[in-house]
Amino acid sequence: MIRPVEIYRNNPPHDPAVPRPARASRVTFADLAEPQSQNVAGTFFGGAILSFIDRAAAFCAMKHAGRPVVTKSFDTVEFDEPIFIGELVIVHASVNFTGTSSMEVGVEVLAQNPITGEERQTNSCFVTFVALDEEGRPTRIPPLLRETEEEERLFEEGRKRREERLARRRAK
Repeated sequence: MIRPVEIYRNNPPHDPAVPRPARASRVTFADLAEPQSQNVAGTFFGGAILSFIDRAAAFCAMKHAGRPVVTKSFDTVEFDEPIFIGELVIVHASVNFTGTSSMEVGVEVLAQNPITGEERQTNSCFVTFVALDEEGRPTRIPPLLRETEEEERLFEEGRKRREERLARRRAK
């Protein structure tokens, strides 16, 4: 097993006391919906979409934290539109909210016709990650620097979702 310290040996983590803007960690991931990833309906398999979401969101979270991260949770994921084989799957990820060691990443998934460029949103969700130190334990991350009213709104909505997630855990 590769330990987090081995991956980041030559890349020191971001200073957790220095806020980082959302724009510094945004990620766009794109790949083709290929035939080997189709479901029984002949469209792109939902599990493959979840994998795309998790990877794009994890890259975004790592860029923000400057550290390895692990997925803590996925909030509701609904598949509103099918993605057809041969379409380009585009995943946009951006940090919406940061806590002490965790962060919420907002994700939007689009399907694009690679010939016409026509795009449509197929789903969106929120993924929570926890940053890890060199020993694989949760560690502090930089706070999110909100630069726009939209980022402030997303942060406050993320704070509310975090409170709801924590309340559900306490209720178990």
